[in-house]
Amino acid sequence: MGRRKIEMEMVKDSNARQVTFSKRRNGLFKKANELATLCAAQVAIVVFSPGGKSFSFGNPSVDEVTHRYLHEDYTIQVDPKQQAKVDKLNQELNEVHRELNLEKKRGKMLDKTLKESGAARALDINNLNYDELMQLRAKLEELKRNVKGHVNEIEASSSLLMLKKSGGREDHD
Repeated sequence: MGRRKIEMEMVKDSNARQVTFSKRRNGLFKKANELATLCAAQVAIVVFSPGGKSFSFGNPSVDEVTHRYLHEDYTIQVDPKQQAKVDKLNQELNEVHRELNLEKKRGKMLDKTLKESGAARALDINNLNYDELMQLRAKLEELKRNVKGHVNEIEASSSLLMLKKSGGREDHD
């Protein structure tokens, strides 16, 4: 279906509002991380959810950025070793995002190829013989392993992102 433009007004349903908040918060933090990475900017964001929970993102940390802002201290020192680690994690995260986008494109191309070949029609397992069922089972098990592998990759990229955000923090009351 794709993206659709939503009108800028408060979401009435509380469950939908919480989901919207969570997605928009993640997008906001992602953009702040991109700004910090691409421009070497120091960024701090604090957001309170509709339920009153606080969430924050900071690069290098919320505390350092707010201290700099409140005290007009423009000489914050960043540990070069820590900065090197952060830079390496940023590179790894960018590579994972690039690979994810390539896999998404590959999946779309495979879907298109399946539709064009007519192979995407529904499979009636009631009409399969024993050998065909065993082949289907093997393929499903392989698919399950592949999905688990992709889940592990996504979890790893999330962990990298969490490590990157360790300069900031997310508080869950």
